[in-house]
Amino acid sequence: MLHLSMRRQLLLAGVVSCSLLLGACKRSAAPVFHGNDITGAQFAQDFRLTDPDGKERTLADFRGKAVAVFFGYTQCPDVCPTALSRAVEVKRLLGPDAGRFQVVFVTVDPERDTPVVLKAYMAAFDPGFIALYGSPQRIADTATSYRVMYRKVPTASSYSMDHTSSTFVYDPDGNLRLQLRHAMSASDFADDIRTLLHS
Repeated sequence: MLHLSMRRQLLLAGVVSCSLLLGACKRSAAPVFHGNDITGAQFAQDFRLTDPDGKERTLADFRGKAVAVFFGYTQCPDVCPTALSRAVEVKRLLGPDAGRFQVVFVTVDPERDTPVVLKAYMAAFDPGFIALYGSPQRIADTATSYRVMYRKVPTASSYSMDHTSSTFVYDPDGNLRLQLRHAMSASDFADDIRTLLHS
């Protein structure tokens, strides 16, 4: 009888242990994203640039929010307005979480993108979006730290800018988590932001 009781106790202990292990596995399962998960990457750790009001900004200013950083310029004919329009839609899709989503636009054309121009450009999409600028050297150093490429391309009357079109996304703790393709849909983008906000 004692032998049978001990067997039952051991069996019960085994079931409890398995349940605990399964629960732990479920809790520690990595979130699944539509974008490229670059958690732990050692680049794009921070920036130190100026907003149109003359205030120096870093990632720490946006702690508590999911932050999407995009490099571009205001005279961009297609990629930049498309990316920013998508960000507007992402914010709409986030619904009650919209206030915890911050878009940061870093100009790669500081020669033409003055503070006045940048502020008006952001307002045309969403007044909550923030544009940042710096000296040509500061912009170059920031782009290098993000592994972003850009170059001036002469045109008949002026110039345009070729540049990387990816969006870099940080979680509310300021950790780099995702690199999103320009072709990603607003719906998938919003899903990834929502996952970061609630994971």
